[in-house]
Amino acid sequence: MSNNTFYNEILTDHNLHPAHKYNLMDANLALEGINPSCGDDIVLQLKMSDDGVIEDGSFNGDGCAISQASADMMLDLVKGKTKEEARHLAELFLKMIKEGISEDEMEELEEAASLQDIAHMPSRVKCAVLGWRTLEELIEKEPGTQGGDVVTTE
Repeated sequence: MSNNTFYNEILTDHNLHPAHKYNLMDANLALEGINPSCGDDIVLQLKMSDDGVIEDGSFNGDGCAISQASADMMLDLVKGKTKEEARHLAELFLKMIKEGISEDEMEELEEAASLQDIAHMPSRVKCAVLGWRTLEELIEKEPGTQGGDVVTTE
């Protein structure tokens, strides 16, 4: 199977059947992320334990297939991880898009690695990184923080 076919299947599946697109009622962290250049808008919600483990996560909002699928893949990856592990994965994803990463690092990203070719589509990069940048900002907040701030991918 070609990489392009693999990318399309994963992207389509996460866009049409997102596992994490719902309102997380017991979230103790929430942050809105906006891509003003195309109108993508997500609200990322996390339930973070006192010891910094992401116990659960979800997102809501509207946007293109890439922003929605990328956020869903991201949540697959970070649920059950510590803040530090989630931060590492976000940095790895952003590095993959900007400059490329090793095969071992690609394996760490699991399905999210299928988005590596987005780097060759400059107009879509902001779509792919929206959830990840929102995650980076959100995990720095204290639990109980809701709304107020907005992350933009400009």
